[in-house]
Amino acid sequence: MFSNPEFCILNSDQGIDLSCALEEHFGFSGFRAGQRKVIESLLADRPALAIFPTGGGKSLCYQLPAVLLEGLTLVVSPLIALMKDQVDSLLTRDIAAARLDSTLSAEEAQVVYDKMLNGTLKLLYVAPERLANENFRRRLARTNISLLAIDEAHCISEWGHNFRPDYLKLASFARELKISRILALTATATPPVAADIRRNFGIPEENHIQLSFHRPNLELRVTPCREDHKRQALLKCLAREPDAPTIIYGTRQETAESLAAFLKREGFPARPYHAGLRDSTRSACQEAFMSGEAPIITATIAFGMGIDKSDIRRIIHYNLPKSLENYTQEIGRAGRDGKPAACELLACRDDLRVLENFIYGDTPSREAVRRVLDQVLDRGDTFDTSHYELAGTHDIRPLVINTLFTYLELEGYIVATAPFYTTYRVKFLRDLEQAVLGHDEQNRRFLRNLFATGKHGRTWITIDPAAAAEQLHCHRDRIIQELSSLESHADIALKPGGIRHAYRRLRQPGDLAALTGRLQQLFLRREEQDLHRLQQVLSYAEEETCLNQHLLGHFGENLPEPCDHCSPCLLHPPGATVPGTPSPDLTSGHVAAIQTLLEERHGPLRTPRQLTRFLCGLTSPATSRTWVVLPTTGRRARLTAHDTFSLLGSHPFRDVLAYCESVIIP
Repeated sequence: MFSNPEFCILNSDQGIDLSCALEEHFGFSGFRAGQRKVIESLLADRPALAIFPTGGGKSLCYQLPAVLLEGLTLVVSPLIALMKDQVDSLLTRDIAAARLDSTLSAEEAQVVYDKMLNGTLKLLYVAPERLANENFRRRLARTNISLLAIDEAHCISEWGHNFRPDYLKLASFARELKISRILALTATATPPVAADIRRNFGIPEENHIQLSFHRPNLELRVTPCREDHKRQALLKCLAREPDAPTIIYGTRQETAESLAAFLKREGFPARPYHAGLRDSTRSACQEAFMSGEAPIITATIAFGMGIDKSDIRRIIHYNLPKSLENYTQEIGRAGRDGKPAACELLACRDDLRVLENFIYGDTPSREAVRRVLDQVLDRGDTFDTSHYELAGTHDIRPLVINTLFTYLELEGYIVATAPFYTTYRVKFLRDLEQAVLGHDEQNRRFLRNLFATGKHGRTWITIDPAAAAEQLHCHRDRIIQELSSLESHADIALKPGGIRHAYRRLRQPGDLAALTGRLQQLFLRREEQDLHRLQQVLSYAEEETCLNQHLLGHFGENLPEPCDHCSPCLLHPPGATVPGTPSPDLTSGHVAAIQTLLEERHGPLRTPRQLTRFLCGLTSPATSRTWVVLPTTGRRARLTAHDTFSLLGSHPFRDVLAYCESVIIP
């Protein structure tokens, strides 16, 4: 696999010329700032924290040590698309890399496992959720792991801006497998976040390598404007250089769509990009942007991760970002070629209401937390559950359910084992008899009987592997293996579904009321932290002095002199208050409508938080799945089609919650 294996591997009694190794394996003539120091620390078996700005060359910091060290480098990365890009790039350099993710078939995954266990793999990319699989952890325990690299490491910190619950378990995972050589990587970490990362992974402060976030070629601009003036302000920004490669960020998918349509009407070649589009549509949009065919993209934050386009000339935030960390990452995609680029923030206080509502909507009620605990902690020593079903039953978003289970793991009450699918949908790409032709008579009979157990639709057959295993007197694993084998030979198309998460209980919870209270406080603390980040964004937007000094100060960096090219430095305004629409009053009509709604006694609106989410226009698992007869029309529809849904959408969540707490008495 390697062009010169003797050259690549670093033995304990053997030194190596890093510059030579860099050119040999990656074709680079020299290191970027900070890279050599990080690599030398890792090769000396010292853990390190690398905080490099977006596009600063973080990946090389673990990729070069990976080919120089004996054993496997395990890379934890949050996005499948990024993992695929990284692996594809490494394979073109003849570096043995692979990924394990949900897009692989069972047979493809087994090939990766075999390489991992026989020592022929140098880098393995996984999502943090993969480490919740006990079987995977057992395989890793039999593997020589030379290095654990954690991308987006700020996600492990309770102070981090982009919370991923499964990241919280990475430190204990590293201790469990006795991995000492650890590299934590991030592009956005404030001093408290950096300290938290170092504490979790035992990284000495001297091994904290941080590059400056200052990008002198970026012109930071803030334009305070009312909501009804935003579109005209956007057109003014674009008119300065109509064909310049531009990303326009908005909060909602609907914003991305409506802005693209508006700009097209105004003569600008814009395309929308967001998570609600088909994969093929998103890929085509990205390719068009990269090639220059579509110079303007209106997008949610889903766009930009892994985009390696050096000539982006403008980043426009149509809505306020969620945090200064998000903002820094997003503007960091502009001007990577070193040429001037503009970063425009259209600041309107009304955006806060939407962002605050998202934050409040993620916080479960104390009652909902207790109901989940009652259900899952009384199931014996081993149990399995569907996070999706729990979300619907208890009206908690699936990600929040995942977070709740993570907290229970960290408190030592449960441990995750192996998730599994409850159904497999099968479509024959060849006739059944052709598909089984290469099997012996006994296996052909088994496969015929297997498909006979399924529920046959017009095109697809739905198989329940547990029920089929009982009927056929075999182990469930055999059924999965047979289906995966048929898929790998292009005999069938296979769609797994109904994922369930398996757990083992480690100890009794004891006082459930106290445990509920502790968990609820963790969620409320997250809520307050996220709200505080929004206020930091607002403070930045209203900054009277140098924006670069303000932004760099947020990350613990000092810029001695004003930059002289941001909007306050150039315009010297006396102070720019971000405008917004005053919150409307609660009318007697609102009160009457809410009272009528309560009298209808809808199950998903039992608690003050549930009712508040509904009135503010925030969907939830229960309201999205509950069907009712609408009182005004008499037709049957989802609860979210009710006339009172989003009745108070223009009111602050906190005010609506206070009112709902006064009308719903526990």
